[in-house]
Amino acid sequence: MSAHHTLPRLYLPADAPLTGDSVIPMRPEQARHLGTVLRRAEGDTVRVFNARDGEWLARIASIRKDKGAFTIIEALRPPTDEYGCTLAFALLKRDATDLVIRMGTELGVSCFRPVITERTVGQRVNEGRLESIAIEAAEQCERMTIPQISTPVRLADFLGEWSAENRLFIALERLENHVRTQKTGQEASTNPFAGATTGDGILTGPEGGFGRAELDVTLTRPFVTPITLGNRVLRAETAVVAALSLFDSQLRNI
Repeated sequence: MSAHHTLPRLYLPADAPLTGDSVIPMRPEQARHLGTVLRRAEGDTVRVFNARDGEWLARIASIRKDKGAFTIIEALRPPTDEYGCTLAFALLKRDATDLVIRMGTELGVSCFRPVITERTVGQRVNEGRLESIAIEAAEQCERMTIPQISTPVRLADFLGEWSAENRLFIALERLENHVRTQKTGQEASTNPFAGATTGDGILTGPEGGFGRAELDVTLTRPFVTPITLGNRVLRAETAVVAALSLFDSQLRNI
């Protein structure tokens, strides 16, 4: 393992290229975190990264309160392609939504699509705050990319925008009660995401599940595949983690 793996890891947007000897300004929150929380000082080294330039070793050139700068030293890892799914999830309460963004980022989600359903509790989000959570999770889990977070839309609008070329797996509790006349695509497979590939998506519902009318509309879409995550009734955020873990395992085994 590289001797640099214990160094703080920070995301730098691709506004300026990360190249040797270039000087890149810190964001105010980065300066505060490094100086106040981590007690780093001028001359200390960190890791910086973005999807375009990969990961680089950098030195703190200056730091004071909410200002500072990095001097880029050398490349540590080249940029890599990272493939994940689109996660469409019914908006949850604030803490649960935060958890979905953090864990989804760690589990490789490429795009979050919050949707508004009949039983959605909150219909507004602080997109800047969610982006910050995704960035922090990407820094921690060592991925190179920051997932996209879309503006919430109603479920019907999301379905209308979905590309029919990609499958959309909808996680349903008590699957047999919903698909008596629908295809399940799971009869011969113990993996609910058998055949899934990059570009496919997962749709999870709110606490209490989708409404009957919503399911009637959703399950008639030819690109929708209903799946079960087991016999237990899971909390909405738990269902997200279970589905993403299985989906990520499928992509790793393609």
